[in-house]
Amino acid sequence: MRTVVQAVRSGSVVATVTRCILLSLLFDNRSFAQQVPDAPTAVPTSTAAEFGARLVEYYRQDWTGTAAAGPDAPRRGLPSPLSSPPFPNADWSYGGSSTIGEADSNVYPLMTAINGATSRTKVYGWVEPSFNVSTSSNRNSPESNDVFPNSVQLDQFVVYVERLPDSVQRNHIDWGFHLTSFFGTDYRFTTDKGYLSTQLLNHDRQYGFDPVLEYVDVYFPHVAKGMNVRAGRYISIPGIEAQLSPNNYMFSHSLLYSVDPFTDTGVLATIQVSNQWVLQAGISGSHDVALWTADAKPAFTGCVSYTTRSVNDNFYLCANGINDGKYAFNNLQMYDVTWYHKFGKTWHVATEAYSMYQRDVPSLHGSLSPEKGTNAANCRLGVQTCLAPEWAVVNYVNKQISAHDFVSFRSDFLDDKKGQRTGYSTRLDEGTLMLSHWIGSTIQLRPEIRFDHAWDERAYDRGTKRNQLTFASDLVVHF
Repeated sequence: MRTVVQAVRSGSVVATVTRCILLSLLFDNRSFAQQVPDAPTAVPTSTAAEFGARLVEYYRQDWTGTAAAGPDAPRRGLPSPLSSPPFPNADWSYGGSSTIGEADSNVYPLMTAINGATSRTKVYGWVEPSFNVSTSSNRNSPESNDVFPNSVQLDQFVVYVERLPDSVQRNHIDWGFHLTSFFGTDYRFTTDKGYLSTQLLNHDRQYGFDPVLEYVDVYFPHVAKGMNVRAGRYISIPGIEAQLSPNNYMFSHSLLYSVDPFTDTGVLATIQVSNQWVLQAGISGSHDVALWTADAKPAFTGCVSYTTRSVNDNFYLCANGINDGKYAFNNLQMYDVTWYHKFGKTWHVATEAYSMYQRDVPSLHGSLSPEKGTNAANCRLGVQTCLAPEWAVVNYVNKQISAHDFVSFRSDFLDDKKGQRTGYSTRLDEGTLMLSHWIGSTIQLRPEIRFDHAWDERAYDRGTKRNQLTFASDLVVHF
């Protein structure tokens, strides 16, 4: 792995990767724009002025609803249960793979301006500024992502370069890749030890950069009904929420999300056994650490996803990052279950629960020091280490009110029994009410009001308050 890292840092490999991306953009002309509804039409030309005009025209058509509609994108398997937008996903999603059997149906302003959205390799992203008003004055922790109170900030400026494998066809092996450039205050919720982590662990900088996702996908069409193998750094796969802002119902995150694993580096296989069953198995170097750090150790992840024939229910169970569980930077042993249920055309709920622990965590009252960037456990007096468990549950109730709007209410409970995740041995809960509004398919506004409460200790405003009230909103602008 060290050899690979050194090679990537060398100019020859960087130049080679850059050339491959450019060649893909120029010559990989299988057009998905022609398959997708609401794809603004544009004919690529060469000058900067014409590029700018095509970009402006994309947004004009998108915001006014005048984009030309095309046929539905091809897919196989069950139909999508939701509309996206306004919801972040059309399908009951699973981590670690694009949805097998679903075409890459996304069309983006930047790619339309570059080449008329004709290439399978795509460059796109978003900018997400936000503000919040809070009763806390130091930090809003353990709330995320608006951790800096009473401020305006840039949460995420993200650029993706990706090519998704074609998993609709069953004839030939296909491939894809993904690279991410991630800048903003939210880097603290993605940083792995060993990936530019000193900016957070040593300096606690408000703004930082993180290459969150770097992986290769290989799709094997003849294994069951399709298998995708992902190798590299990817989002830790269980759960409703994710680090990348457009993938979430709300701007802020649940307490459950704020203290669980963020990203893993390893190899993961996702197998579509049938239209209803998906199995996953993989090996990583444990959670939130680079493979070249001393904290990395082999860990197994296994998941199963089941969707009913009606597509009204989905169950997703995961054992995530399982090994000996001995204390390391973030060597969490996580058992997670997610349930989605659709009540009708416009109502659905999303519920997640987990249990996590680490063994031999240094005691808050002992002589052993925890690793920088982690918390000690509130063990009983007289011991140097102890088991540090926690459990949590979150529920979203979501109602679509128009093609561009939905409202969501989130209720959330976390029992941090030894304080190893938040720094406080207490039970916490929160309730959040949010409205999401889209302008076209490229701008999303998510105002929310949230109340947090700590039951057993003062856990807010750096241990000075039991309660916290915040009003916040972000603005996500896609390009």
